[in-house]
Amino acid sequence: MSELTTTSTPAGTGPADGAGSSAAVSARGVTKTFKTRQGVVEALSNVDLEVAAGEFVALLGPSGCGKSTLMRVVADLERPTSGSIEVFGKSPARARRDQDYGIAFQQAGLLPWRTVARNVALPLELHGLSRPERKERVEYLLDLVGLSDFAGHHPDQLSGGMQQRVAIARALAEQPRLLLMDEPFGALDEMTRERMQAELARLSVETGAAVVFVTHSIPEGVFLADRVVVMSPRPGRIVGEVVTGIARDVPRDDALRQDPAFFARVTEVREVLHGSPVSSDGRELR
Repeated sequence: MSELTTTSTPAGTGPADGAGSSAAVSARGVTKTFKTRQGVVEALSNVDLEVAAGEFVALLGPSGCGKSTLMRVVADLERPTSGSIEVFGKSPARARRDQDYGIAFQQAGLLPWRTVARNVALPLELHGLSRPERKERVEYLLDLVGLSDFAGHHPDQLSGGMQQRVAIARALAEQPRLLLMDEPFGALDEMTRERMQAELARLSVETGAAVVFVTHSIPEGVFLADRVVVMSPRPGRIVGEVVTGIARDVPRDDALRQDPAFFARVTEVREVLHGSPVSSDGRELR
């Protein structure tokens, strides 16, 4: 990986080939405010973001910077106060109806009374697929995430990492072109988290879906993403981004984590996040 090149770009520029309706996500001037008892809180301020079809983008920033709010706006769970959002050239509401995206959160959110197979099948049931079609799709998805032997188990019989794999399979059930992931590995232990990162990297390549992945972890963002987009403290703005330069066919494994070029990308993201140069051991240089 040491011969890879990297590109740091100004805030909100996005990939060169992701413009227009071909983009998985296109945000223009998105601002979001909330009314609270203490007054109006501005969560997002004039956010511009393009995510190309098939691209893996990590959203990174401090707690409370609006990463999850931006994700919820894309997913039609919140409406922007101003600005516009398109998902594959459609409104988020239309994209939701067309099942263009799947969502996975930090908590797997599985229904405890349903088996693994029936949890994965739930969105297919809601959209009226026949029993044979559901069975075939669920079998494929459980094989994809390595859980075929656990189809008849219930969530409380699974580890945290296994539950999260079920949630990812469910998010992929309707073959979405976009996967929205809000810190899906945040509650896992470090060893399980690293395994899940490698698993997600494999799945993103195999499915060809674009991914928008919210994380607090700089190494996680660099390990997974084609591009790391950095947000400021609230009100959330995009302050910069780093193209990792890691090809999709490069194995996401321990060798990558130890590569000097990987550490260089991590340092570069830290510089964008902190707004000042950072030494190799993570200290800010004044």
